[in-house]
Amino acid sequence: MDPDTKRDLNSLPKSLAELVGKHIVAAGMFVDEDPERAYAHAVYARRKASRLPSVREASGVAAYTVGKWQEALSDLRAARRMSGRDNFLAIMADSERGLGRPERALEIAHDPAAEQLDAADRIELRIVAAGARRDMGDTKAALAELQVPELKERRARPWVARLFYAYADVLEELGREEDAREYFARASSVDSEGVTDADERLAALEGVELVDIDIEDGIVWTDAEEPAELEEDEGPEPGPAPRGRD
Repeated sequence: MDPDTKRDLNSLPKSLAELVGKHIVAAGMFVDEDPERAYAHAVYARRKASRLPSVREASGVAAYTVGKWQEALSDLRAARRMSGRDNFLAIMADSERGLGRPERALEIAHDPAAEQLDAADRIELRIVAAGARRDMGDTKAALAELQVPELKERRARPWVARLFYAYADVLEELGREEDAREYFARASSVDSEGVTDADERLAALEGVELVDIDIEDGIVWTDAEEPAELEEDEGPEPGPAPRGRD
C-alpha cells in the first residue's frame, strides 16, 4: 500500500480502515489479471469511504480498466480535487477518448500541471494525446505529440518501450516504413517486461515470421514466404541462424 493511501486510511476508525484497505489492496492486485473483480473491490471501498482521495483514485482506475469512462472521470476528478495530485491525467484524458471526445482529451493532455509529472506519467499523457490526434484524423499532429526529448532514451523502461512503439506505429501509418522499423527495433531492445508486441510488428515489416523465443538463442525467425511443407523425399534444409532482439 502506498504512503498516500495509508495516510488517508488513518483518518478512519481502525476497523473500517482495515476493511477498506483490504479492498483497495485487492483492487490493485486484480486490476491487470481480473479487471471486473478489481472493479468490484474498488466499488465496495468507495461505498465505505468515498471521501478519501486514494479510494476515489483506486475506484477511478478500476472503472477505467473495465471501460466505464464516465465513472472513471468522475472519480478521478474528485480524487484530483481532494488530493491535488495529477498523476492520473493520462487516464482521465484516455477516458475522454473513450467517450468520443478527443478535443477534451487534448485539453487535459496540455494541462500546465502535466509539466510537473514524472517521466513515466508525462510520456503516457503524450501517447494519449497522440491517440486523440489520430482520432481526429490528424496523423502528422499525432507524430508531433510524440516528438519529445525522451525519444533519445536508451534505458530499458516500460514507458520508454511504449514511447518508441507509439512513435513507430504513427510512422508506419504515415508510410515511413524505414523509420518505423528503426523505432520498433528500439522498442524491442528496451522492452524487458514485454509491454508491447514490437517484435511481431518488426517481423511483419521485415517480411519474416516470429516463430519462437529461446532463452539462450533469443528470438528465432523464419522467412514468412518460405513454403510451409517440404517434399517428402527431401530432407530439411538448414534454417536461418537465430537472431537476437537487436
